[in-house]
Amino acid sequence: MKGRVEISTIEPTVDCGRYPAKGVVGDELVVAADILREGHDKLAAAVQYRGPDDRRWREAPLRHDVNDRWYGVMPVDRMGPWRFAIVAWTDHYATWLDGLQKKYAAGQTDLAIELEDGARLLDRREAAAGGRAALDEVAAVLRGDATLGEKVAAAGDQGLVALLDRYPERLDETRSETYPVWVDRERARFSAWYEMFPRSEGARLPGPGDDQSPRSGTFATASQRLPAIADMGFDVVYLPPIHPIGQTNRKGTGGPHDLDPQPGDPGVPWAIGSADGGHMSVHPDLGTVADFEAFVAEARRLGMEVALDYAIQCSPDHPWVSEHPEWFRHRSDGSIAYAENPPKKYQDIYPLDFDTVDREGLWNELKRVLEFWIARGVRIFRVDNPHTKALPFWEWVIGELRTEHPDLIFLAEAFTRPKMMQTLAKLGFNQSYTYFAWRNTRPELESYLTELAHGDAAKYYRPNFWPNTPDILTEFLQTGGRPAFKLRLVLAATMSPSYGIYSGYELLERQPLEPGSEEYFESEKYRYKPRDWDDPDSLAPYIRRINQIRREHRALHQLSNIWFHDIDNPAVICYSKVAPHRTDPILVLVNLDPHHPHEATTALDLWQLGLEHAGPYEAHDLLAGTTYIWRGPHNYVRLDPAVEPVHILRLRAL
Repeated sequence: MKGRVEISTIEPTVDCGRYPAKGVVGDELVVAADILREGHDKLAAAVQYRGPDDRRWREAPLRHDVNDRWYGVMPVDRMGPWRFAIVAWTDHYATWLDGLQKKYAAGQTDLAIELEDGARLLDRREAAAGGRAALDEVAAVLRGDATLGEKVAAAGDQGLVALLDRYPERLDETRSETYPVWVDRERARFSAWYEMFPRSEGARLPGPGDDQSPRSGTFATASQRLPAIADMGFDVVYLPPIHPIGQTNRKGTGGPHDLDPQPGDPGVPWAIGSADGGHMSVHPDLGTVADFEAFVAEARRLGMEVALDYAIQCSPDHPWVSEHPEWFRHRSDGSIAYAENPPKKYQDIYPLDFDTVDREGLWNELKRVLEFWIARGVRIFRVDNPHTKALPFWEWVIGELRTEHPDLIFLAEAFTRPKMMQTLAKLGFNQSYTYFAWRNTRPELESYLTELAHGDAAKYYRPNFWPNTPDILTEFLQTGGRPAFKLRLVLAATMSPSYGIYSGYELLERQPLEPGSEEYFESEKYRYKPRDWDDPDSLAPYIRRINQIRREHRALHQLSNIWFHDIDNPAVICYSKVAPHRTDPILVLVNLDPHHPHEATTALDLWQLGLEHAGPYEAHDLLAGTTYIWRGPHNYVRLDPAVEPVHILRLRAL
């Protein structure tokens, strides 16, 4: 029969438990539920939980808050699948004690029956040997010659109440269904990514009158770039596809509409496959699989991981086209349909058909591709356009691989409809690209971050903020100069625990292919692009300092703790992040106008910063090294983008 206690509105759950909520090793996940029963009886509740390979359920108490809402924490200490359930029961002793104390406070003195009822409740309770003696002692007091006040005090003794909490009597225990939680390693939530094309590092471009062909860089030459990337403080080096590139319909260096490639034009890395192999091969210009493994090992030595692009598509020259033509969609004339996103055309790419009659063969081969690169040290995959592939495939393949490799991280490159992006996260993607690149104004940023940090999707959706990508050069960066690059970097790095930049960001690359376009002029997608990394105007030192600040301040490792403070100038945004127990508050102020200086006065929520009782407090700028003495919520700031468009302040009570 259904228990007397009602348990509902359980959190964290996703679609009533259809998908797991997400956590990270070391988290104390907040668990909550509405718990109630008829009448005025007191209740008690707990969360029961178990992790991977646990044989028994662990338990932690839930505490009543307001309006029948109960909260507790569930510590998670290992990667993998966890489950939890809520249990609740009537606390008969607490109910009796509450009634006794109320009657005594009201001046009632004829409480002999009530006292005997309490003694009998203690008689029937179970406890360890030492605890049993304590229960008997109080029961004897309730039945003895002590004064009524002494009996009431003995019944409510805190030591006794704590003992009873340790050995609860659960005569009508009600248990909820169990719900899943997936626990990742920390890098799934907190990471700094750097995207690079290895073929550009060490590449050679012919000069005027030079009749030699362009020459690709290699994994060996790209490895020489890794120390500088590590020095900037990045955790993840992301590589676009490293596989052989097709010749058929290859794009030239002029961009997406250039269908007349010249000898030596390298083609688009996402046009995967040639006579040299497919998804489990390395482009011969880059080296060998062994060279790639050496690149991965060097990144690991420097404290970084390599993320590899996983793109489910083929060039017309991919071996699968001839070996498995049934895996592709054919048009009425018998030809294979190339990829399109009207009006864009990708004549050099064939998409795979997830409605193929050989679904099992296709799915297993795509899984085998991931297993091949996992065996070579890759644990992070950036997935190209996952929203255009069968959703059941993602749930299956990620779930299958995680049984053996719970440390895998999948980043969804899905600039698409919000619900599709959220669904991919439910299906197993650890992180996702976002709309951050196009959120520029204060209302846009505040609204979007509030949705990401505090909306329902926060239980399972983790954003990764990128100010730019090889496909995205926003108008803001094109026109805002150096201040725009600095302020967008700071917004990405301090708002989101995970963020990334595409190489060339530090050199302020911002020339579009044409007015109104977000394509880069001389895009690296179509050509080799060697760069002068020793440019004295490089933002590399600035990026290094931002990443150092991120690592040193745990408040910046979370998303859910972001808090927006009012400020009287709409061109300036003001937000904070505070570490657990309201420690180490970080306050960020950004002038969102890269062209003009702005002045403003803050209206800080001091209670949120742990400074509500402080007198003067120190605001130390972690970028400039200057220190201000502030008082109260209202403080003046001036941000000149020509000097520094941001403050990153560590606040400390004096």
